Amino acid sequence: MITGTDFSFPGQTAKYTGKVRDVYTIDDKLLLMIATDRISAFDVVLPRGIPYKGQVLNQIASTFLDATRDICPNWKIASPDPMVTIGKYCQPFPVEMIIRGFLTGSSWRAYKNGHRDICGVAIPDGMKEHQRFPEPIITPTTKASEGHDEDITRSEIISKGLISEQDYTVIENYTRALFKRGSEIAAERGLILVDTKYEFGKADGKIYLIDEIHTPDSSRYFYLEGYEDRQARNEPQKQLSKEFVREWLMANGFKGEPGQQVPVMTDAFASEISERYIELYEKITREKFVREDVTDILARVEKNILSWLKTTA
Repeated sequence: MITGTDFSFPGQTAKYTGKVRDVYTIDDKLLLMIATDRISAFDVVLPRGIPYKGQVLNQIASTFLDATRDICPNWKIASPDPMVTIGKYCQPFPVEMIIRGFLTGSSWRAYKNGHRDICGVAIPDGMKEHQRFPEPIITPTTKASEGHDEDITRSEIISKGLISEQDYTVIENYTRALFKRGSEIAAERGLILVDTKYEFGKADGKIYLIDEIHTPDSSRYFYLEGYEDRQARNEPQKQLSKEFVREWLMANGFKGEPGQQVPVMTDAFASEISERYIELYEKITREKFVREDVTDILARVEKNILSWLKTTA
């Protein structure tokens, strides 16, 4: 597994360590993103990595970046290793665009506590957990380098000058179109894309989709078959997402709040998480997941990146 990297590449001008990805800047023109096997929940990186998680994330994101390129430009240039994407360096907008098709997860927890307004979007009374919204709603958050992201409204984003109204309108339209495409692809594969997040950036005056897309870290999926029956019987939905990790943490007394200790993850639970990630990969891509050789994984990743950089020198 890779839970951290410390490479030094030709032309490297910066390195950023995110919750899950290690990001290297090359000549201030390229971003080199390594999807590690770290896992986070409640904006906290858990102390244990998950086998093959980075490979799953990178390959799903790579697949969907290719499948949505006709909707909006994206940052991806190449994927020289199963855990690596190299792309165009963009200046990121300081906001994550979260779009929700259903009342579930954090939105349900807020709703259950009496909130009827999420990020400036009014939610009607009388809704049930996992119920579909009449139309998908966009509930943006700020991007926190540390700690929790915060909900924010469209008007606050524009009035605070975080994003111009013109640019926000563009990324809002991209968000809806990408979610529509993702939902259609999911339905073809017997899944429901419940909610997801997108990030955007700008380079040379042009807006690009950046980072990951439609992965189990950034998205929630339900199984399509049986959704209506489970909903009618008020039963939990069968889902492929990271939500079950959050539920396990909450059941063990952890919600990412100050003073709380992260519970110890057993080998069996780490393996279960890995298998769920692999299951989603196979379901959403319709391809068999090939477990790459991890004998000397850091050396493999470095070699593949250096080989690609040489071809572009």
